Amino acid sequence: MKGQTGSFHLFNELSEHITLRIGSCHSLYHDSRWREVKEHSDYDLWIVEEGTVTLRMGDVSGTAKAGDLILFYPNVPYTASNGEEGCRFIYVHFDFGIGDRSRILDDFPLSGIVAGGSVQEEAVLFRQAFERYSNRSVLSSVRLKGCLTVLLAKIIENAAESEAAAVSGEPADTNPKARASRQMDILQPVFRFVHEQLHRPIAVRELAEKAGMSEKYFITFFKQTVGVTPGYYLYQVRMNRARDYLYRRTYTIKQIAELLGYPDPYSFSKAFKKYYKKPPSQFV
Repeated sequence: MKGQTGSFHLFNELSEHITLRIGSCHSLYHDSRWREVKEHSDYDLWIVEEGTVTLRMGDVSGTAKAGDLILFYPNVPYTASNGEEGCRFIYVHFDFGIGDRSRILDDFPLSGIVAGGSVQEEAVLFRQAFERYSNRSVLSSVRLKGCLTVLLAKIIENAAESEAAAVSGEPADTNPKARASRQMDILQPVFRFVHEQLHRPIAVRELAEKAGMSEKYFITFFKQTVGVTPGYYLYQVRMNRARDYLYRRTYTIKQIAELLGYPDPYSFSKAFKKYYKKPPSQFV
């Protein structure tokens, strides 16, 4: 999984199945000594524009200054406050899912305070989109959704790089702000096995064994965790690789079929056409 880290590769492999829905987006100002004890029913992202926001969320605490972001997970209680000066922030409530998993971010270490310098360009784009959205400009909702997607992608990318640094033994961000992966951790051997054995047929039974589960329970667990069935995940990964191999223009269709575990070029071409609506010979 070159260039991809642990479970984070799912965002690439299943990018076409990502759904992002914005519930509300607005700007708020709070005067001095504001204090809020709350939890949200969906994801909530704040972009601090003025002043500071002091946050306590479980064992995590810290202060976000102007330019920083705060990402809240659903149903997680927090306390937020400011000091003598007031504070202003843009907030956006949203849902983010993959396939049938409506809250996929819960299994990734993302929540808490995000340093503004790590997402500076993306945050600027979002602020500009928010201004257009506030003025009800043409297609401003589409722009806002696109810029939020880019901003979240950068937050996810930073977390993936931090995880990669930790795995390689390099210094990483040790801030305990984030919730660790849970169900996704159980599937790590499955993801590794798929990417290492993609050149041959893979039975769901083998994946269940890697997860230490019965096949029936594994299928349910996988879909609840990832948002798609293990069979569809295998199919999606193979189609992603097929597309990449075709773009290189260095492999024949027969060679690609072999690289992806198909018994013959016909079986591969049939599967490819079903997904991309055209045969591999006409794709590029």
